[in-house]
Amino acid sequence: MVEWRETTWGAEISLEYGKGIRGYADAVGPYRVFGSNGPVGWTNEPLAPGPGVILGRKGAYRGVQFSKEPFFVIDTAYYVVPKSELDMRWLYYSIIHHKLGEIDDGSPIPSTTRAAVYVRDLSVPELAEQEAIASVLGALDDKIELNRRMNETLEAMARAIFKDWFVDFGPTRAKMAMRGEDPQKENVARAPYLAPDIWSLFPDRLDDDGKPEGWGSVFLGDLAEQIAMGPFGSNIKVETFVESGVPIISGSHLRGMRLDDRGYNFVSTEHADRLSRSNVKRGDVIFTHAGSIGQASIIPDTSKYDRYILSQRQFYMRCNLGLISPMYIVHFFHTSEGQHALLANASQVGVPSIARPATYIRSIKICCPPKMLLSAFDTIARCLHLKAGLNLKENSTLTATRDFLLPKLMSGEIRVRDAEKLVEAVA
Repeated sequence: MVEWRETTWGAEISLEYGKGIRGYADAVGPYRVFGSNGPVGWTNEPLAPGPGVILGRKGAYRGVQFSKEPFFVIDTAYYVVPKSELDMRWLYYSIIHHKLGEIDDGSPIPSTTRAAVYVRDLSVPELAEQEAIASVLGALDDKIELNRRMNETLEAMARAIFKDWFVDFGPTRAKMAMRGEDPQKENVARAPYLAPDIWSLFPDRLDDDGKPEGWGSVFLGDLAEQIAMGPFGSNIKVETFVESGVPIISGSHLRGMRLDDRGYNFVSTEHADRLSRSNVKRGDVIFTHAGSIGQASIIPDTSKYDRYILSQRQFYMRCNLGLISPMYIVHFFHTSEGQHALLANASQVGVPSIARPATYIRSIKICCPPKMLLSAFDTIARCLHLKAGLNLKENSTLTATRDFLLPKLMSGEIRVRDAEKLVEAVA
C-alpha cells in the first residue's frame, strides 16, 4: 500500500445538502429522486450530475446509493462532491467500507453530521487503482441489478398471462370479437395470439355470469388439501430460537409473489416436529392474517430449505394438486380481484387483521378453468419462476462475493488481479 496516500474525508470530499421538492413520489420523469434510504420518486430536473453518490443524512436508516445518471436529492440526504481526482464508484464503495452511513450524533433523530465524517481518516490509491477496484466490484453489482430487472420482467410476464387468461378472459373475448360479437367495446377482432393447442382450450363465448362457458366457480376449501394457521405466539418466541434448524417464515419473507428466502430465525427440528401442523414446504401458498395483511407468497421449487415453520401471524393453503395449481392460486391473490377477496373480511381497528382467516379463506369462491388449461398455465408460470429463482440464487453468490471482496480491496489486503480471478469464477 506504499502508493496509497493518507488523508481525511474532509480533505477529499464535500457533503452537499439535498433540497426540498414537491410531488416527487407520484411524478413521472427521467431523473431519480433519492432520500435518506434510497430512491423515493422521480423529477424532471436533476440537482447533481451523474455518476454520483448519495449518503443518508437523517433517520433511523441512512443508506448509501450510487447513481450512474444525473439525480436529485431531497433534504434528508447529502450528495458527495469530490475535492480531488476520485473515481465516483470507488468513492461509493469506500463510503460503504468506512460505514459513514452508520455515524450517529446521538440526537433523538439519528443523524450523520458533516463534521463527524470530515475528521475521519481515509487511504486513497492512485486513480487507476481506484478505477480498477470500482470495475471489479461494479461488475458484480451490475450483474446483480441485471438479474433483479430480469426477475421483474419474468414476474410481469407471468402476471400478464394470468390476467389475460383468467381475469380479462382475453382469448374468449377475442374469439367473440372475431365473430362480430363485442361484449366490451374496447375489444377488436384479431387473429389468434396463442399457440393453437392453447388457443383451442378457451371457450368460444362467455356465459351469463361473464366467465367463459363451462368454467366453474369453486370454493377454495374444496381445492385445498390443507389450510392451517401458524402456532400460538407462546410456542415460537426468542427463547426457542437456535443458530440453525428449521427457518421461521414471517411477514418480512412475504413481500413478493415468491418467498424471500433470506434473514431467518430458526427453531430446532424437534421443536418444529412438535408444531407439525404449522410446518410448510415447497408449493404451499403462505398468507399474512395480522399486520401486513394482503401478503401472499409461494414457496418456490428453488427454495433454499425443504421445510419451514410459520410464525403466529401467518397461515397457509396446501393445494390439492389433482384439482388446482399453486401457481394459479398465488397469481390470483396478486390480482386486484384476489386482493379484494382476501381483504373483504379484514378489520383495520388496532392491528390490521383478517377475522377467522383459515375459515374465511375456505369460503372464497374463484373461477376454476379446466385442468388442461390449468396445466398449460402452470407449465409456463413454473418455467418463468424457475428462471427467476435461479437468478436469485446467482445473486446470492454474487452478493457474497462482493461483500467478501469489498473490505479486502478497499483496504489493499488483496490486489485487483487476485479479485478478478474470484469474480471470473462466479460471474
